[in-house]
Amino acid sequence: MRRFVLLIAVIVVSLQSHAHAGERLTLADALQTALRDNPRVRAMGWAVKARAGEKGVALSHLLPTVAVEERFSRTDNPTYSFMAKLNQERFEASDFAIDSLNDPDPVNNYQTIFSFRQPVFAKKAIVGLDMAGEALRTAELELERLKEKIALDVTRAYVGVVSAREYLAVAERGLEDAREHVRIAQSRFDAGLGLYSDVLRARVAVYEAERAVVEARRGLDVARRQLGLLLGMDSPVDVAGYDVPAEMTVTIDEYLASAVKRTDVLAMESRYENARNAVRLAEAEYFPVIGMGGSYELDDHDSPFGSEGRSWQVMAFLKVNVFDGFRREKERSVALNRAKEALEYLEALRKQVAFEVHSAYLRVEETERKYSLAMASVKSAEEGVRLVEKRYQNSLAPIVSLLDAQVALDRARAEAVAMRGEHLVALAELEFASGRLLERISPRADGETVFPQVDMPE
Repeated sequence: MRRFVLLIAVIVVSLQSHAHAGERLTLADALQTALRDNPRVRAMGWAVKARAGEKGVALSHLLPTVAVEERFSRTDNPTYSFMAKLNQERFEASDFAIDSLNDPDPVNNYQTIFSFRQPVFAKKAIVGLDMAGEALRTAELELERLKEKIALDVTRAYVGVVSAREYLAVAERGLEDAREHVRIAQSRFDAGLGLYSDVLRARVAVYEAERAVVEARRGLDVARRQLGLLLGMDSPVDVAGYDVPAEMTVTIDEYLASAVKRTDVLAMESRYENARNAVRLAEAEYFPVIGMGGSYELDDHDSPFGSEGRSWQVMAFLKVNVFDGFRREKERSVALNRAKEALEYLEALRKQVAFEVHSAYLRVEETERKYSLAMASVKSAEEGVRLVEKRYQNSLAPIVSLLDAQVALDRARAEAVAMRGEHLVALAELEFASGRLLERISPRADGETVFPQVDMPE
């Protein structure tokens, strides 16, 4: 039976894997899957839960503690024997005899204690709770930034899959063109107008085009598997199309204003706040600790949890650290220096963020221009092939010129694919640098992404 259940589970997992491999995901679908199944996101999620638990631990230092304790002792120590009998309420006049006091018989004592302890004022515990809460906030912000980073990686991989698919289309189109050139060269040779060497040269171009197709197919498979890895899958993943950012939506100043609220900046601010809390924690040593407590005690010489004797006590305490070898002063000095260190890191990060936004913005402008130039180059190369092909058919140009023109066209097409991919990735990186990427690619209520479709010119 167990083997049968295991077999069914393996079949189900296999079918799910093939289903993922066969379906085409949109960017929104891929992102949702990644944020749910990516191992790094899941690991950070557990880290946040651990921080929440640590906050609960910090809170426990301000709550009462209640304990039940059972002790057993057997002794002939005169002092403890005297005390045990008193607690058991079995003390008799004969126990005052000198022999009984100096050399008592062994006495058993089962002692049951119910106790409680309640801090009334504990500055260190109060600050510790604040620090645990701030540490939890830091972890939550770091998780959000990790999600943004995963979203950027998914976008890059997503664009990589589409680009790889278009590389394959370009390679297959180049193979078709190369075969057409072989046909033309063969026709001219059969008609006695061309050389057989032209046919051979054209066939070499076909072999090279076929090799390019093989490489493009491998690149597409690798890109699909890379995307699947980011989504927490073992199988390759295919994509629907270019539903990614197509253009800049705001000005550079608005990108910079948004970047100030980036989650990693907020996390660093939270770390700085906790560094300041560490100063408060060191200063808490100067405050007294005030608390109260009490206990209810049962004593019996014969059985555990027995109650021959009963007693209770209530107490209050105040503890002041008068001198500790200047430890408090040193700890406060260390905490102050750590706070200054955290502030320097925070200022450095803010400057770094501004630099990243400016750099990403310029990168978008650069790739946009390069993409426009690449498309212009494709049109020129296509026209060049058309003209050279006619000249070759009319014996006005050698086969080498036609093959060179075709190589230039294939290169221009591939460059256009690369430039479009780079441009779209640059746009995603700009959104990431400004902290807006998750907001931009989160799915709408109707299931559509906020990005318009981008069509590749033929």
